[in-house]
Amino acid sequence: MSATRTAQGRLLSHGWTLTLTPVDAFQAPADIPAEAKTIAAPVPGTVAQALEILGTFDRLNPTPLDTQDAWYRVSITSETLEPAILRFEGLATVAEIFLNGKCVAHSDSMFEATEVPFTPSGTDDLAICFRALAPRLKATGPRARWRPQMMSSQGLRLIRTTALGYMPGWCPEVHAVGPWRPVRLTSRTERSFDMVSSRTELAVDGAGLLHLAIRIHSNAANVEVTCAGRSEKLTATENGIFEGTLRLENIEPWWPATHGTPTLHDVTLRIDERVFTLGTTGFRRIEAEHGEDGKSFGIRINGVPVFCRGAVWTTADIVRLPGGRSDYEPWLRLAAKAGMNMIRIGGTMAYETPEFFALCDELGLMVWQDMMLANFDYPAKDQGFLAHIETEISQLLSATALSPSLTVLCGGSEMYQQGAMMGLSEQFWKGPLTEDLLPAHVARLRPDVAYVPNSPFGGALPFFPNEKVGHYYGVGAYCRPLDDARRADLRFAAECLALANVPQQSTLDKHLPVKPVHDPMWKMRVPRDRGASWDFEDVRDHYLALLYAVEPSVLRRQDADRYLDLSRAVTAELVEATFAEWRRCGSSCNGALVWTLQDLLPGPGWGVIDATGEPKSIWYGLRRAFRPLQLALTDEGTNGLDIHVINETAVDMDLVVDVTCLRDGLQPVVTGKRSVTLAARDRQKIPATDLFGAFFDTTYAYRFGPPSHDVTVANLYDQKSGAHLASSFHFPQGRQMAMHPATLETELVHNDGLWTLRVKTDVFAQSVHVETEGFRPSDDWFHLAPGQTRHIDLERLDGQSGGRPSGALKSLGSRRAFHF
Repeated sequence: MSATRTAQGRLLSHGWTLTLTPVDAFQAPADIPAEAKTIAAPVPGTVAQALEILGTFDRLNPTPLDTQDAWYRVSITSETLEPAILRFEGLATVAEIFLNGKCVAHSDSMFEATEVPFTPSGTDDLAICFRALAPRLKATGPRARWRPQMMSSQGLRLIRTTALGYMPGWCPEVHAVGPWRPVRLTSRTERSFDMVSSRTELAVDGAGLLHLAIRIHSNAANVEVTCAGRSEKLTATENGIFEGTLRLENIEPWWPATHGTPTLHDVTLRIDERVFTLGTTGFRRIEAEHGEDGKSFGIRINGVPVFCRGAVWTTADIVRLPGGRSDYEPWLRLAAKAGMNMIRIGGTMAYETPEFFALCDELGLMVWQDMMLANFDYPAKDQGFLAHIETEISQLLSATALSPSLTVLCGGSEMYQQGAMMGLSEQFWKGPLTEDLLPAHVARLRPDVAYVPNSPFGGALPFFPNEKVGHYYGVGAYCRPLDDARRADLRFAAECLALANVPQQSTLDKHLPVKPVHDPMWKMRVPRDRGASWDFEDVRDHYLALLYAVEPSVLRRQDADRYLDLSRAVTAELVEATFAEWRRCGSSCNGALVWTLQDLLPGPGWGVIDATGEPKSIWYGLRRAFRPLQLALTDEGTNGLDIHVINETAVDMDLVVDVTCLRDGLQPVVTGKRSVTLAARDRQKIPATDLFGAFFDTTYAYRFGPPSHDVTVANLYDQKSGAHLASSFHFPQGRQMAMHPATLETELVHNDGLWTLRVKTDVFAQSVHVETEGFRPSDDWFHLAPGQTRHIDLERLDGQSGGRPSGALKSLGSRRAFHF
């Protein structure tokens, strides 16, 4: 559902100017001297955006923007003089609104829309003064019981604004200032109705229910809603409110894309003879489940358990903080293409627009939405603060009323964790704001979504990952061994891993052409926890040494190119290994979201997609790890290798599994094959020895003699078509022992406007990388066994036809590049 009112009105997006003035120097627009420097400004937009267009602001080396007042001004010409409403959908942050020189309203929350009655005179002057936030962040309030280290200003707990720009170590200090969301002018006659409440649900019997209540602003004799070819008349109640429920028998439901089709249906409203398009909606049933022991957390959609996987959203652009479909679409399409089915908007970010949810509706991406509450001890007894929160959640849930993608509403991020880590008892960090007030609003406005009081929560301490929702960084930030992914008994990770992911070389060449690690500019782009003696490149280097038996500090001095290639390979390997563990048969884990989806600046940030929009190696690893039809190998020590076959689709599958152990990456030592029929939404575990028919030390656990193989290759095929569906690999002696100088054979094929690269190898090829300009490969940094042909589709980045791709392939085991 992309909007909650029928008439969006006239968008006031042209003719705005911006003037920056000293703090509180002027009280009204007329006070500003005529000679004050004034520039053109985009609206919706930010001060940083306007200055960047002018060339006087550098997002890579930002200057503070919260130390001056910012005056936005525009002249409004109106053809009609009938009463109207000015709607400001988001003002960052402490703002005063002036009409014809008179202050008519103010706003002190970045997250609330403000409406001002307005009677045009023909030509009117509108001004918005954004007061400098820096001095206001120093204001004192109720004493905080803890002070989070990650924030540069403790005053953020008292002002409803984003934490973006105030988290040194991982977020550039770009401050959000300005009319970051649209300003609209709507005549009262255009505004035929307002949405009071709306939601959908999927009944157990398969019927879709659309509940709707609207307030009509004029007399109406007949009001009805139509969806999926069926209509229902709404009943007048009181104060101009019409309400009713449309029941749709055997409706085609909405599914996450990993589990089905995200089916949407048009919704229209008829008021007498006028018809209004409300947008689209979907029907699904969301249930939170807590397992037999009551300690778990998982999501069921339409009665089916869904393993939730995806990433944490940051922002489409740290300077512009945009909210349009075209801003969101590249990121969300890449998320969906990677096989993600959930995106989390964390409490340290900012609320996104209904267009974000509309795209997630279409793409089958569930949304975990945090309230913008993070880390702080908020003044939960302050009535002014509570009023803001009530308005905030009401407007959020109203704006996303018919979006089936909204799945989880969470009270915020790491408030419980911060208090608990400071040694405070539960009575201090768990309170009525997240335990009573917010869930009451959700129950009233969106009872169809799951509610989580905080992320993380549950367990002996709220940050322990073995109960309810955790933030898991055992593998990742805490440098635990890979088997910690099982030992942690993870139930659901609302965020996890946090790796400094190196972008592809083409991105570095264009945007960070400096020596890796050693150059200060490089180090500035590496995320770190504030005050820590280590950064997240140190974390990646830990696993580089662990998985490849190299000394990173020596390697990057002696061979920087190989250091970068191994750094790219290791993050893809880590996510494939950990998600194989979490998705295996018998796993306690119901979902995990990687920290984060996208970088804020080009460089080795947390994002799985770099700041230019190009997938990193880890994105490809996640794409392999997230396949709905999946094959995984897990090392069970003296119990050998287990093969896990997963079918999350809605249809039964006839499959073939084959396993081969290779010596020297070439010679088959033992092989096995089995046909498997896997029911829809089912999974199966098969000991590898069952395919061999006899004992074989696949994991090299018994060590009766020298190792007989260096890599085990498992493949999954569709039995009917023979199509290759998935591969999995195990290295009994470690990855460094399977580095073979592979010769790669390539063939470029063009068919129906699509270029496909066919790749073969003479010996096991580890982490094959495809380099090509102007095209994006469908797979990258993948392993390839001899005897296989891998088909890599090459997607043209500009979306145009014509032009033969060219480039090169190389693997970690060979210094040679193979050109195509």
